[in-house]
Amino acid sequence: MSLRVGFIGLGQQGKPIAAHLAPAGFETWVHDIDSPRIRDLVEAGARAAESAREVGANADVIGICVPEDEHVIDVVLGEDGLLAGMRAGGVILVHSTVLPATIERIANDAREKGVEVMDACVTGGAIRAAAKQLTYLIGGDADTLERVRPYLEATTTVAPIHAGELGTGAKLKLCINLITYIQWAAAYESMALARAIGLPQEVLEAAGKANGQLTDLMLTYLALHKVPEETRSSESFQAMMRGNMKIAEKDLAWALSLARESEVALPVGGLVGQSMARLYAVDDEGRR
Repeated sequence: MSLRVGFIGLGQQGKPIAAHLAPAGFETWVHDIDSPRIRDLVEAGARAAESAREVGANADVIGICVPEDEHVIDVVLGEDGLLAGMRAGGVILVHSTVLPATIERIANDAREKGVEVMDACVTGGAIRAAAKQLTYLIGGDADTLERVRPYLEATTTVAPIHAGELGTGAKLKLCINLITYIQWAAAYESMALARAIGLPQEVLEAAGKANGQLTDLMLTYLALHKVPEETRSSESFQAMMRGNMKIAEKDLAWALSLARESEVALPVGGLVGQSMARLYAVDDEGRR
């Protein structure tokens, strides 16, 4: 029997991942609270589900890419969630950036139904997801990883990184995100100084690219600050950036939470976490 797959959470990151599944030949069920996001995937061969429960009832391997820990918990454990519909033998892949404790919580409940959970966090962003170049950071059983490999290979050409036992993928993602946001802060402050002393941003970028200090990811981030003022101040742009800002603040808060538990100081991460409105060009005087 061919693998049946599902996907819940069709936002900036989730939709381009899910878009690869039906074209790869899988029977694919998708769900999102924003139903218009489903339309393009249905046109490409996916089937629309009215609820997470319906996805669970029709799929063997299901990816989740929703913003917050509470959303993951509701999608899996809610009254109309995945476990209400899934059969024994199914696998849930959590692509969201969440606390390891969240993974463990849903995994404990899933085991009672014979369902496996893996943290399969993603890194690379929407552009890499669309190009099948994102990287999966995996925590969980090695045998289960082999079972879901067809799903992974349909959505990326990059080999997954198996970090270890359940929860280690989530831990690794928080470490990676810490690097990302600190890099962005460094790029932003360098850009701000260059502008203040009369150097064009393009000159700074050329120099940083030439000596390897500005990565492709950092250059993509700096493009945000080339947006015309009329666009930057628009309601739609501000709404998008505010959403990204809140996710970044959450990710850094979780990294700092793990650091406190582990008795590790992250002073730079703490400062960057207070700078996200500035880094994302969000108009919020109280946070800039």
